[in-house]
Amino acid sequence: MIDELMRKVEELKRRRRAFIIAHNYQLPEVQEVADFVGDSLEMAMKAEEVDADVIVVAGVRFMAEVAKLLNPDRVVLHPEPRAGCPLADHMTPEIIKRFRENYPHAPLVTYVNSSVEAKALSDYVVTSASAVKVVSKLEDEVVLFGPDKNLAKFVAHRTNKDIIAVPPWGHCPVHEFLVSPYYLRKAKERHPHCKLLVHPEAPWESQKMADFVGSTSQMLRAIGELGAKCYILGTEEGLSYRAKKMYPHVEVYPPDARTICIDMKKITLDKIVRALETLKPQVVLDEEVAKRAREAVVRGLELARS
Repeated sequence: MIDELMRKVEELKRRRRAFIIAHNYQLPEVQEVADFVGDSLEMAMKAEEVDADVIVVAGVRFMAEVAKLLNPDRVVLHPEPRAGCPLADHMTPEIIKRFRENYPHAPLVTYVNSSVEAKALSDYVVTSASAVKVVSKLEDEVVLFGPDKNLAKFVAHRTNKDIIAVPPWGHCPVHEFLVSPYYLRKAKERHPHCKLLVHPEAPWESQKMADFVGSTSQMLRAIGELGAKCYILGTEEGLSYRAKKMYPHVEVYPPDARTICIDMKKITLDKIVRALETLKPQVVLDEEVAKRAREAVVRGLELARS
């Protein structure tokens, strides 16, 4: 069944001149059929560069929106529109406007894990890999940052700037509750000789326990640089599959077998096949909102690349 669907995806990719970009948290078989697998920043950059008529985004909704922002004249397919992001839902336009009123001179730096409407109200859009670099280049000492409170704390610690979390309660449920110190301690008890790598969306106490804190792509690089034989990856379990492929002679474990983002796992091979067959569901954005969001994304990318 899986092999047949994988063959069907390859056939449809050729017929449609399609390119599949997938996030590191996707199902193993989805990662296998993807033309590119990476974190949010890498996906955004690849979406700009790709030579294809159709882009299929194997990720959650905001990732599909970003691909469309950077490719307004191409067909961008999101095989499962119900694959959303609870973290992104914390940052509404109403909350942004309230913080803008309270801090009128502070720039708003918004994590890519946000809606297109939130991006349109932002000055810069960043990813977990680029947030510290972008914020450190701003002249402002007070910066609004949302929607992830833990990433905001990470950026504040690395830049020594006054980072105001927008909102103060924004979080990713997987990282907040399943990459908590409790689960990390249990993982360390099972694998005491493993190095601990943690995503900055995890709670601050979890970050302080880690041997390394970084985005999924930075964590993958760290495995190759730290030289240990065993790692616990403090993030969604899908990254462990990618890490094992890249480093087959290294032991890699998630904090727990239940460290799963249900929304990421909503993208399946049969949905990708259906999307390529029908060229639906296509990502459609309001032109004016998309224009303002695109400007914020591009500003963030340009600072990240400089």
